Amino acid sequence: MPHRILDEYTKHYGSGSYTVEHYDVNLVVKLASNHLDGRATLRIRALEDLNEIELNLNGLKIVKATCQGRKVSVSKKHHRVVVATPSRVKAGEQIELQLRYGGNPSVDNGQWGEVGWEELTDGILVSGQPVGASTWFPCNDHPSHKSSYRFEVSTDAGYRVVANGELMNHRRSASRNTWVYEQREPMATYLATLQIGRYTEISFDRGGHLLAYSVPGNDLAVRGAFAKQADMAQIFELKFGPYPFEDYKIVVVDDDLEIPLEAQGMSIFGRNHLSLDWEAQRLIAHEFAHQWFGNSLTPERWKDIWLNEGFACFSEWVYSDQAKIMSLEQRARTAWEMLDGLPQDLQVGDPGPEDMFDDRVYKRGALTLYALLTALGDKTFYAMLQDWTSTYQHASVNTEKFAKHVKKHATNVDVEGILTAWLTEQRLPDFPA
Repeated sequence: MPHRILDEYTKHYGSGSYTVEHYDVNLVVKLASNHLDGRATLRIRALEDLNEIELNLNGLKIVKATCQGRKVSVSKKHHRVVVATPSRVKAGEQIELQLRYGGNPSVDNGQWGEVGWEELTDGILVSGQPVGASTWFPCNDHPSHKSSYRFEVSTDAGYRVVANGELMNHRRSASRNTWVYEQREPMATYLATLQIGRYTEISFDRGGHLLAYSVPGNDLAVRGAFAKQADMAQIFELKFGPYPFEDYKIVVVDDDLEIPLEAQGMSIFGRNHLSLDWEAQRLIAHEFAHQWFGNSLTPERWKDIWLNEGFACFSEWVYSDQAKIMSLEQRARTAWEMLDGLPQDLQVGDPGPEDMFDDRVYKRGALTLYALLTALGDKTFYAMLQDWTSTYQHASVNTEKFAKHVKKHATNVDVEGILTAWLTEQRLPDFPA
């Protein structure tokens, strides 16, 4: 049977024939040799009748597979690993897949640069977006599938493991430490992460849902750079609704990073981001805003990436305005003027895989929201946004759902016209009056 492509942007990733309701990932990581031994249990629900499960796993080998306790065969089909089922599975049925796998994990170096499992100077960093999850565990790697997770990771003594969710257990032995995390809220595979380093926890006096981890000696710099975190939390909760997770973890690695990385309930920064300059603070606000837009509300398909990045970029402007750094209108106008000087050959609502992280998607996506804010007025616009985050909390969204949602709140406003002009047409509309 020919493979049915789930998403034109990430053709070799994800399957629409089943969903994973829960991942239990158990890893033994040896840092010196960058070697991983893994056991993964996947609780699967069939979405259609099937005889096999197509998984994504890059650079690692499955050494044993059982389904419903029976040993099953594993084969490779193009970019996928195919696990046979002992008998035909009917749509709606649940099965359990147990996989033992291992090898030397590495980044997947494709059209979006290096994503996935990356060795730091001293430790490990995982960047999942868009297809990095399959570099460290076997998965159905697409954002339309959200699951609960349990991670149990054993690594060298002296190192801390930071993963998504709540820390449930930490066990020490002479040579190894084991850390257990549970992520109960549904999470897309690309938002799953693992950070390993010689990290200590840094305490913060004030709120902001914040837990911070960095190497010893970084305490003051981290506290300084994230001093405004509680203010950001207050502003975003006021504008977007309650913070959607239990807490918010930041990991500051002891390396420079080109850009910070987003994960569910967590963001990862480089030591080069520890600054009170607007450029660093903008990125801190941006990654925090992703907890609402991207992590709690996750796009059903990659063409709707503006629902992540446009919203997070707009959130930078909201913070700037509320913190009295520069007004929302000035930020929007500066972005519009920048876009006015760039090629206008991109459809923001469907930018294509090679341009999905183009800065124009971020800025013009944010201007789409600014245009709606101008048309709806402050009160209606933010009431609409709060309803958006609560209606679809921990669920999947797309542009059509957003358009329908806005129309519900906006009477006497041409919502369709605004969204078409900003998201579908390539020509840059006039600055919203």
